[in-house]
Amino acid sequence: MRGLFVTGTDTGVGKTVLSAALLGRYRDSAPLRYWKPVQTGIEQDDDTAEVRRLGAREEELCELGLRLANPVSPHLAAARAGIRISVDGLLAMLPPDKEESRWIVEGAGGALVPLNGSELMIDLMRALGLAVVVAARSGLGTINHTLLTLEALRARSQPVGGVVLVGKHNADNCAAIEKYGQTPVLGELPILQPLDAAALGAWARTGLDARGRLAEFLA
Repeated sequence: MRGLFVTGTDTGVGKTVLSAALLGRYRDSAPLRYWKPVQTGIEQDDDTAEVRRLGAREEELCELGLRLANPVSPHLAAARAGIRISVDGLLAMLPPDKEESRWIVEGAGGALVPLNGSELMIDLMRALGLAVVVAARSGLGTINHTLLTLEALRARSQPVGGVVLVGKHNADNCAAIEKYGQTPVLGELPILQPLDAAALGAWARTGLDARGRLAEFLA
C-alpha cells in the first residue's frame, strides 16, 4: 500500500479534519481513499461521516472497519463489546484492490493507543507500511507531546511525513518542533469558523504542504 497514516498527539486534536484536508489537497494527483480502521464512541462520533461532510467524494470513502460503542480506547471498547481487535483482523478488512489506491488512514487516539493486550496503534501503522503525518495542537504543551510522538515513531523505524499544528498560529512552537523534532511542519490549520467543505478546501489548497513534501508517499 501507498499513502499516509494520520495520527495525533492526543484524542480530539484534529486528525479527522486533517484527513479530509489531505484528500482535498492531493486528490487531483493521486487516486485517494480514506479509511478509519477503528472508530470508538459511535453513539456520538462518526469520523467517516465527518470526512464526507468536509468534502470527501463517495468513491473515496472506505466504509470497512470496526465501529464500537463507548468513547474509550479501542482495546477497552472491544473488551466491553466482547471482541478482540487485532492488526491482522483489521488488515483483512481492506478490499482486495487496495494496492490500486493511495490511502489516507486515520488512527484512533495516538500512536501508542492499545488495540489489544499486546498490539498498539503503531503496530498497525507498521503493518500498513504508510508514512505518518502527526496532528498536534499549536498551544502550550505541544512541544513535549509532539516530540514524544515523533520519538516513538522513530524508535520503531516508522517513516514520518511531517507535523500539522492545529489552532492559533504559534511561530515559536512551530520552530521548536522543526528544530528539536527534525521534522517539517507542513501547515498550521486554524480553527475554521464555520468548519465546512469550502473553508477547509480553501485552506488545504494554500496552507497544507505547500512544498509538496508528501507527494513522494502518494506516488
